[in-house]
Amino acid sequence: MKVIKANGEETFYEPEKIVRSLERAGASQEVIKEVLSATEQELFDGIHTKAMYKIVFKNLKKLSHSTASKYHLKNAIMELGPTGFPFEKFIAALLEAEGYRTLTDQIVEGHCVKHEVDIIAEKDNQHFMMECKFHGAAGNICDVKHALYVHARFLDVEKTWLIKPGHAQKFHQGWLVTNTRLSGDAEKYGRCVGMGLLSWNHPKENSLRERIDRNGLYPITCLTSLSKNEKQRLLDKQIVLCHTLCERPSALNGIGLSETRKRKVLEECKIICKNKYRDL
Repeated sequence: MKVIKANGEETFYEPEKIVRSLERAGASQEVIKEVLSATEQELFDGIHTKAMYKIVFKNLKKLSHSTASKYHLKNAIMELGPTGFPFEKFIAALLEAEGYRTLTDQIVEGHCVKHEVDIIAEKDNQHFMMECKFHGAAGNICDVKHALYVHARFLDVEKTWLIKPGHAQKFHQGWLVTNTRLSGDAEKYGRCVGMGLLSWNHPKENSLRERIDRNGLYPITCLTSLSKNEKQRLLDKQIVLCHTLCERPSALNGIGLSETRKRKVLEECKIICKNKYRDL
């Protein structure tokens, strides 16, 4: 059976890919078997991967809302909004969980011109300038032009950083961060000039997906117990992470939820964040 990928390419249906994605979301073997069986009854030749994903998600949600939330992760990040600002906040929170001090949306003086920098992150002797490229669709990637642009801006900023007191011995680095993928040339160029690169699947064993899972930080757009409108109202209040709702349940006030719905949302949050909040 042929399947159409997000970039328009044709490939063949591989049930192992669905199995692996369900395993990464924490589904049990019994749930995986049921979801796969139900899904394959609805597939057809020439189906788009986006349509296939929706079928799998629908069938998984019937069996486990919390597992469906994690399975929805990649799409949930794309739902953070067209401005990209919540994505920057999300990446900054991820870095803070790893011990970095961060500042977002900063104007930084370069040697030649001023630059608007998405994230500045510091830890020990590391000092990073990070550019976040947010995409709202899976078919969009960051190509080598993005890497060239980020590196050129970093070199201009680095000249001013190096002459600051205490910075001569620091390790300075420019980063390109995206929620989708990097082209082969973008990865090759980044490695060549010593850039930091972070995408959905890169670098291996320390990709964006793996760092999210490791730190137990999930965006509120993962939640299956909230409508799209309710999620947007939380994002408008700058509530980006599920763990924020675990820590501050009152953040759910004012978006039109009944007490019963609030309890349902918080229960889903606690299950999703259980690796971070084991005592909840």
